[in-house]
Amino acid sequence: MKLAVVGGGSTYTPELIDGFARLRDALPIEELVLVDPAADRLELVGGLARRIFAKQGHPGRIVTTSDVDAGVADADAVLLQLRVGGQAARQQDETWPLECGCVGQETTGAGGLAKALRTVPVVLDIAERVRRTNPDAWIIDFTNPVGIVTRALLQAGHKAVGLCNVAIGFQRKFAKLLDVAPGEVHLDHVGLNHLTWETGVRLGGPGGADVLPRLLERHGDAVAEDLHMPREIVDRLGVVPSYYLRYYYQHDAVVDELRTKPSRAAEVAAMERELLTMYGDPVLDEKPELLAKRGGAFYSEAAVDLAASLLGSGGSPYQVVNTVNNGTLPFLPDDAVIEVQATVDGSGARPLAVPALDPLYSGLIANVTAYEDLALKAALRGGRDRVFKALLAHPLVGQYAHAEALTDRLVAHNREHLAWA
Repeated sequence: MKLAVVGGGSTYTPELIDGFARLRDALPIEELVLVDPAADRLELVGGLARRIFAKQGHPGRIVTTSDVDAGVADADAVLLQLRVGGQAARQQDETWPLECGCVGQETTGAGGLAKALRTVPVVLDIAERVRRTNPDAWIIDFTNPVGIVTRALLQAGHKAVGLCNVAIGFQRKFAKLLDVAPGEVHLDHVGLNHLTWETGVRLGGPGGADVLPRLLERHGDAVAEDLHMPREIVDRLGVVPSYYLRYYYQHDAVVDELRTKPSRAAEVAAMERELLTMYGDPVLDEKPELLAKRGGAFYSEAAVDLAASLLGSGGSPYQVVNTVNNGTLPFLPDDAVIEVQATVDGSGARPLAVPALDPLYSGLIANVTAYEDLALKAALRGGRDRVFKALLAHPLVGQYAHAEALTDRLVAHNREHLAWA
């Protein structure tokens, strides 16, 4: 079995390598190729990756290359974890929207649109290269904004499934609070990528008893603290919103907060410099503790589980993924990409049935889906007017003056990444 990781020079890659090493029985990788244009980072990450494999007794071979075509050739699955423009572009995404009184964030709002515009053309080019070398390969997308990127891949006819670590993070945290094994926790997880709610927490599978009310009654403070939201919000909803819902439910307070502290991009950039220094130590043969602060907790477990199911080597019977709607949420177009529990096997992902949603959730989902449709059109076809319309449609922008000002800033800060600008 051969896997390729495009964006393999990421400082987060050792977390993925650690998962591949620990869970090698579920995903027996013979060759792992790390692909990245940044040769200096790739050398450091690749060296640590080989030492991790060696320490844990993994027999697989790790190869590094800057050649995408060579890296993905004959791969059974290709994982995408790109950041076009690097942390410098993320710093901009998190900064200029604040000038207009809007949330500055890398995956949602105006910053999320900027990331989509930079990312979609690059991802589609890589996917075409994969299709030319191996049309049967699965593409697993962890590149944000996952929903928009996965929709672009699926609309172009690629074999793709999107992956986010929010759901597995909730599963692990709830399991700890309930004192049960993670595999016992099944989430009624519904929405779009970075716009989801846990409407039920079931023990034993989809038909198990819903213990969410008990969980919130006994552990509501811990849940709310983890979300950075007041417990009152969680109690009144009676469900657990993802962390990203704070940008909607507490927009103005979050803007004030973001204006008074260093950006997350600046924090991560400093962390990455320290991590790369650590990775250069030839004695280091395990992921450093600092990596846990980098973000993406449990991504490796989720990635192994999904790849194992798609490639027929195992995997959990139910997984939260980003996949095509196909009537699952009847108020959305069939070709929308949703994030829900699904059964996954070699033929792809099939969403489980979702009970009718309260308009409080379905209305916001429909609104953001409309924005994502406009955002994808802007990413594929370009043009200032398409960018403006996507911003105007986004519930975190929504005002004409804001959309105009944000469009100017977005184009100005991303001109080098926009072929049409």
